[in-house]
Amino acid sequence: MNQIPAALGLTGEQVADLLTTAGRAPSLHNTQPWSFRVLPHVVELHADPERRLPVVDPEDRELRIGCGAALFTLRLALAAHDIRPTITLLPDATRPDLVAEVRHGGTKPATPEQRRLLRAVPLRRTNRHPFTDVAVTRSEQYALRRAAADEGAWLHVVQDPEQRAAIQRLAVRAHREQVADPAFLAELRRWTATGPGRTDGVPATSGGPQPAPQDRWVLRDFSGGGAPERVPGKDFEHEPLIAVLTSHLSGPRAEVQAGQALQRVLLAAAADGLSASFLSQIVEVGGPRNELRRLIGGTRPPQVVMRIGRGYPVVATPRRPVADLVAPAPSPTA
Repeated sequence: MNQIPAALGLTGEQVADLLTTAGRAPSLHNTQPWSFRVLPHVVELHADPERRLPVVDPEDRELRIGCGAALFTLRLALAAHDIRPTITLLPDATRPDLVAEVRHGGTKPATPEQRRLLRAVPLRRTNRHPFTDVAVTRSEQYALRRAAADEGAWLHVVQDPEQRAAIQRLAVRAHREQVADPAFLAELRRWTATGPGRTDGVPATSGGPQPAPQDRWVLRDFSGGGAPERVPGKDFEHEPLIAVLTSHLSGPRAEVQAGQALQRVLLAAAADGLSASFLSQIVEVGGPRNELRRLIGGTRPPQVVMRIGRGYPVVATPRRPVADLVAPAPSPTA
């Protein structure tokens, strides 16, 4: 803790708490692909190129979504200190790994909703296990859509049975295409079904049961999949709530913004006692991703596909220590 410098009017210990909170954001395969450069008047959020997933995420789209989720969580943590952050996204074309600059934008008390979402940060866990068959209510669905809209995104809740069936077919097709690639399987093994001692990746204990592709949903989530085992006598819920998070624009800035919206949706869900996991393969494979866009209207690019419901408690995935999240400050001669 004592090696974290002070910034934005906060002590080094307070900054360490901020970064610890931000580091609890979701990321593909729990790679935690972010680092922070802490300077007296600005905290820079950087993408960590050493944590890229070049096979499954060659254009770094999901990497930027993960960084956006960390940025939203950092904003919440600052609000708890009554700081209104000023955010600049992708501020320097010569430094493509610089995702955002966060500055002190004045004093503003945190709203009750911000405090509610902040309390949900340690409760939010990607739940790869079966949910109950108790439906997500209309009012809960509305709250999730409103959370996305508050961050400039749109959450499309799949209601039509034919649309749901089509998305299931896309999930199966994308899954089969990915697992047919040896490079994909090698990358997946590196980051999932990890053993003790790792502070990143998805432990084997976090993997839920996975139905056979030919008979049920193929569920591989935004934070990783691993090598799941079937729970005897228990299958996935009969009709999960499927929601597609879309952005109004495309490109790197829209992906960072989608990550902020994603985290707000996930925290709103956790605050209401809901769980979520992800069908990432649909948006990772070009053909199914384009078909999904046409299926839900064709005007907004799909960024994340989620399965939402009422899950049972699950253990948290490991997190990197805060000291590992801090990049060194530039030297005076740099």
